Order: sequence, then structure tokens, then C-alpha cells
Amino acid sequence: MARATLTISSKNYSSWSLRGWLMVKMSGIPFDEVLSAVDDVDARAEILLLSPSILVPSLRYDKLKVWDTLAIGEFLNEVAPKAGLLPADRAARARCRSVCGEMHSGFSSLRSALPMNIKARFPNFKIWSKAIPDIERISTIWRECLSDSGGPWLFGKPTMADAMYAPVALRFQTYNVRLEGELAAYCERVLAWPALREWIADAEAEKEEIEELEVEF
Repeated sequence: MARATLTISSKNYSSWSLRGWLMVKMSGIPFDEVLSAVDDVDARAEILLLSPSILVPSLRYDKLKVWDTLAIGEFLNEVAPKAGLLPADRAARARCRSVCGEMHSGFSSLRSALPMNIKARFPNFKIWSKAIPDIERISTIWRECLSDSGGPWLFGKPTMADAMYAPVALRFQTYNVRLEGELAAYCERVLAWPALREWIADAEAEKEEIEELEVEF
């Protein structure tokens, strides 16, 4: 099996890098990490939501280069189909792609109101009203997927969908977004995911800070 290289940006701030990294970990493909500096143009544009084109993370595999997190997930599913990044059942697979696509293209108010910052904690954070519908929609997606699959992950076992929504669980923790019942249990399960715990440990060790995301809300 070819060894891959994944270029990512800050582990503390970059939600898209986390998604791509989780997918590569899930695939089982051996890979090396290349960490872009937080002042890299493409990395900073992604983190601060300044560009509609997400160029980080970027995956190199043999002579191929794949960027855009959703494209990386689809590519990895082709290269390592036994890893189960997409469900085996056609209907579940279609739904998984749909909820991944919704995260990929939507929830802009949530991204703006609750920027990724793993190390931070804002226990009394007042959520911007425009972000509430995004939180409600994500709650509906989680509830319906867990109900239909039987859990404990969105499609029974970890898939691309869980990787795509993992940064949401981290945001909910940072900004003390309260969940109940099965949604709280799912969020805790994601936060305890060994691969995510590895990422969090690296994020907490980062020294660089992005001033725009360190404001006391």
C-alpha cells in the first residue's frame, strides 16, 4: 500500500484539517503529516473562513493530489473500501453522503458564531441567534441517523459522517452548548473517540495562537 502525505493546518483551530485527518486515520492508510504554519495564506483563509475554496487539508497518494475534505473522503473510500468510510447499504450510503454534503456546504452561521478553538472554554457563552437554526438542524440529523441506524454512531459504526461532524462536538464543548439524552451521549462518544483524543492532545500542545480567534466573547 502506498504511503500518503496529508497537509493540514492548526490542530487547535482547523476543523477541515481535523475532518480530513480523521478520515485518513479511519482508512488505515499509513501517512505522514505536513503542518502548515498558521500564517500560510491557504491555511489562514480556511481557518478564518476567508475563502470559499478549501485548499487545506490536501492529500498526496502516489502521484495524485486530492484537496477538499469531502473529495478526500470519497477518494479514501475507493482506495480502502474495507475501512467502511461509507456504509455498505446503498440507502444508508446515500444518506451518509447527504449529511456529509450538508455539513460541507452549510451551517455558515454556526461556523461564524462558534469558531473552532479546542483549547478554549466559554461556559457562559451567549449563542448568536442566527446560529440556533444550525444547531437545531444538526441535532435533527444526529437524532434521525442514530434512530434509524440504532447507533452508537450515526450509521452504526464510525463513517465519514462522524468525521465530518466531529468538529461540531468540539465546538459544542468549547461554547457549552447543552444537549440532552442520546444527543449528549453521542457527543460524548465522539469526544472520547481515540483518534480524536490524539488530535486534541496535539492541539493542546500547540503554541501558536490566532489573535482573531482568541477574543474573550
